[in-house]
Amino acid sequence: MEPKKNPKADLTKNSSLYFVIGLALVMLFTYAALEWKTYDKANDYDISLNVEDDLDEEVPMTEQIKTPPPPPPPAAPEVIEVVEDEEEVEETVIESTETSQEEEIIEIEDVAVEEDFEDVDVPFAVIEDVPIFPGCEKEKGKGAKAMRDCFNKSMQKHIRKNFRYPEIAQELGIQGRVSVVFTIQKDGSIGNVRMRGPDKNLEKEAARIIGKLPKMTPGKQRGRPVRVPFSIPITFKLQ
Repeated sequence: MEPKKNPKADLTKNSSLYFVIGLALVMLFTYAALEWKTYDKANDYDISLNVEDDLDEEVPMTEQIKTPPPPPPPAAPEVIEVVEDEEEVEETVIESTETSQEEEIIEIEDVAVEEDFEDVDVPFAVIEDVPIFPGCEKEKGKGAKAMRDCFNKSMQKHIRKNFRYPEIAQELGIQGRVSVVFTIQKDGSIGNVRMRGPDKNLEKEAARIIGKLPKMTPGKQRGRPVRVPFSIPITFKLQ
């Protein structure tokens, strides 16, 4: 008797089709794994600038110049010569300073006396005429206090406008306060800028902001332009 095979029990039926489908799925998963990309987590910082309302004005210490005492008067001579009445004494003839109409009068030109004004630095807090920040000319007739307030507000506005937190300081989480001291020269320009802070990147940014200050009307002491040192703190803070 010849055995008969049921077609439904044939295990090799459609085996090539299943092999192709499995191979395609494996290749698809392999391609997806190779093309899979990952991204670093971004650090979001809330950057804020804190410029103190009350500006710290560092008034330099002035050294009092001690003048030496005047020299003592010369001692009186011990020997006094006595002139006898019989001895002839030569009299000193004093000529008259009055001029006659016949003499020619020579006019003397006016001699300009230059005032001895010492070239010194006058602090912002005590100067008579404070430097004028561009835009504060309208406050000139309102007194020294109004001029100082306008100058301080203009400085804060300038810092906020030009402020930029250094990227490297953000990544390293560096923050702190930078004290800046600069001098308003006699021609209104900015010079002698000095910084002191917790990091060089913050100091560099503070110097860049001060370097963008516009030319000002110089401060005056006794009606003459003088150099005016000014100090301001800039706070860098990450929140």
